[in-house]
Amino acid sequence: MTGATSADLVDWLVRFRALVKEHQGELTELDSVIGDADHGSNLIRGMDAVVARVGNDTLVTPADLFKNVGMTLVSTVGGASGPLYGTFFLRFGASAGGADTLDANALGAALRAGLDGVVARGKAAPGDKTMVDALTPAADAWDAAAADGASPSDAATAAFEAAERGRDATIPLVARKGRASYLGERSAGHLDPGATSVTLLVEALRDALAAP
Repeated sequence: MTGATSADLVDWLVRFRALVKEHQGELTELDSVIGDADHGSNLIRGMDAVVARVGNDTLVTPADLFKNVGMTLVSTVGGASGPLYGTFFLRFGASAGGADTLDANALGAALRAGLDGVVARGKAAPGDKTMVDALTPAADAWDAAAADGASPSDAATAAFEAAERGRDATIPLVARKGRASYLGERSAGHLDPGATSVTLLVEALRDALAAP
């Protein structure tokens, strides 16, 4: 694949919803230890609404597609994850714009724009034990792969592997943002649920871009 179409991006969303459904219990369990025990239930509610709304939007521009996605998540997902994921997709779509096909560089720029939106919204940095800890290395790995001429599929594979490493690196961290930060040192020793769901997001993108 040399570029992603709107149909591929819709497939990404459908695959992300399926992974969230599959891992809903895990996400909720992780969040029960250091959060409000609602990350899994909140996110699946939002992605159910997203897929119901945009499941047939294969001919719209990425900007229109992800505007719908972002607004749907903001309006249906409680807690912090709705605004953060909503902002990610809004910024992703704004960067992608009205192009019919997005190559590896355009997809990387959109991923970076989404990350920047999350950082601006949540005021988190790498090391704070949040979704940023998985999303930042994913964007960095994507950029490096694209600069070397990688295809979108190969860049997504590199991004997913980096996201996994970033996710796992949250275990020893002490949370400095969000509900988990209230626990102080007790937040260490646990996987961050936001970093875990972001890794599912990148996994779904990898699988969508690798599909025949």
